[in-house]
Amino acid sequence: MFEIVERDGLARICAFHTRRGTIETPCLLPVVNPNINTIPPRKLYEKFGIRAVITNSYIILKKKELKESAMSKGVHELLDFPGIIMTDSGTFQSHVYSKIDATNKEIVEFQRDIGSDIGMPLDVFTEPDWKKDRTAQAIMQTIARTKEASEIKGEMLLGGVVQGSLFPDLREQCAREMSALPVDIHPIGGVVPLMENYRFADLVDVIVASKKGLVPNRPVHLFGAGHPMVFALAILLGCDTFDSASYAKFARDGRFMFSSGTYRLEDMKKLVCDCPACRGHDIDSIREMNDEERTDLIARHNLYESIAEIERIKKAILEGTLWEFVEMRCRSHPALLDGLRRLANYKEFLEKYEPLSREGAFFYTGPESLDRPSVFRYERRFFERYAQPLTQILVGFEDSDKPYTAKYAKEIEEISAICDAHFIVMSPFGPVPIEFDEIYPIAQSVFPKIRDKVLIEKTHQLMERMSHIQKYGMCVIYDGEETKKLLESIAKGKSTFNIDIARVKAVADYQFGKGAADALFNGEITFIKSKNTGRIRNVMVDGKHILSMRASDGFFSLRIAGATKLHAGFPSPRLRVIVKRESAEFNRKGRNVFCKFVVDCDENIRPMDEVLVVDENDHLVACGRSLLTRDEMLSFKRGLAVLVREGTMQ
Repeated sequence: MFEIVERDGLARICAFHTRRGTIETPCLLPVVNPNINTIPPRKLYEKFGIRAVITNSYIILKKKELKESAMSKGVHELLDFPGIIMTDSGTFQSHVYSKIDATNKEIVEFQRDIGSDIGMPLDVFTEPDWKKDRTAQAIMQTIARTKEASEIKGEMLLGGVVQGSLFPDLREQCAREMSALPVDIHPIGGVVPLMENYRFADLVDVIVASKKGLVPNRPVHLFGAGHPMVFALAILLGCDTFDSASYAKFARDGRFMFSSGTYRLEDMKKLVCDCPACRGHDIDSIREMNDEERTDLIARHNLYESIAEIERIKKAILEGTLWEFVEMRCRSHPALLDGLRRLANYKEFLEKYEPLSREGAFFYTGPESLDRPSVFRYERRFFERYAQPLTQILVGFEDSDKPYTAKYAKEIEEISAICDAHFIVMSPFGPVPIEFDEIYPIAQSVFPKIRDKVLIEKTHQLMERMSHIQKYGMCVIYDGEETKKLLESIAKGKSTFNIDIARVKAVADYQFGKGAADALFNGEITFIKSKNTGRIRNVMVDGKHILSMRASDGFFSLRIAGATKLHAGFPSPRLRVIVKRESAEFNRKGRNVFCKFVVDCDENIRPMDEVLVVDENDHLVACGRSLLTRDEMLSFKRGLAVLVREGTMQ
């Protein structure tokens, strides 16, 4: 079983339950070679806190004494490791040596019989330079072998490996066919040559194509990815587990692994590391060690650094700062920067998993920040959902400190006394109507005062696009007294602009979809405001509390009266999570919705969206906040789908 505990987009912290215990992902499974114990498995468990490792069953099968010991005692006693053991099948050996002396059936049965917790079929390694026909044939063979393995695996969890070389359509097709098989984890294979040659843009293509075809309720393993410099990018794209022998291999060559890259001991001028292995040592003392001592120290360092990097990434997920973290990591090497820039090709796909807002602010770290899915969402929703006010005059302000309504309060008041105008800010996100100045990511963003060329050009492009869509009679850029004199001479009239009314209507359409404002505000609107800030906190219609406006992100939290209005205003399945009858009875009383009770839902629901919970007859039973997307709700059989805020019987 696999369940999401926390998430940020495709990145997720999950609980992976096996018969030998539960591990938290993302996590690294160090490769243990039964012939070479650089760090003994027992030490990995007790000193490093490692709860899962991977070893090669083919190596064990082909060495007589190892095979006999594994068959009589089991692989856990052979390795002296009490945690979870994943076994590889020998596929990588076939990649290196072209051929191995074992059938798929033999190797799967052997993994099962020695007590492997997670086994692998003998998939066909698809090389990056293969032609499409050869790759397609290899995929068919891998799928056939996986089907065979699923019939003989017993209680062992089984991997369904996604192959496909560099062909996105074949990767996605393979992933879909693997998702239909009774397997438990999905490794992405055939990627070691990409990582060895720093082809990180290609790696991004492979991971995204695989994720598009995979069901979300199984962990995704990235085969051979054990360098900390790649973890952040891979986890951002939804990889959950990793394995590699690099921590030991690199150590034998005198190579230190850091999140910023690999450094040879012979080239290093100074060691700046406070991990338990390096503490108390300097470059000279390490160089003076004998080979065995030096290899042991560097291997321990490499493992500590890898574990620490995954913990840093988890922290970023929890704090809502993962994109900033990934952008920082990807600037450590030009090839990683290629990988980051390749993400721009997948903005629409990534947006499906993008939360409505984050706890952390949007920090601009460079032009690549403009390709984040949250920026893509703002642009799309602004141009698709925003309704221009009924005024002929638009006054544009330069970007400034936020909130814009506070910064330009005096100017707005003075212009409104002259004529009927609307106001917009030329922000780094493009055009921002003044009533959007409290929503994420507009209000919760930090940009440098000195703008780069890409940022300036992007702002101009979006402003020009708006000028072709929004039809104002006159547009002026605010220039102090000159602007007021101009408006006074040609555009006198009574202002109809009410910032509070404009704000709630614009945010409602942006958040829930076009038409939401009409459905929600069809009565007398009144507001309850914060005594400290003067900002809207609660929205009442005809005396009923329908919405609360959150200070943290400027969006609405639904109350049941508001949910009732949206339910009447939008047809099924819009905004809805449909639950089974047995769940509906509890949800009416304010209980949360669990995934296993979800029948269907709106495919446009995003994580952290406000949703309507309805029964199978479309009767409203509750409202709350979605934690998952549609495909996640329908796939997971464990964990929460919706945090219910209010039920109809409360």
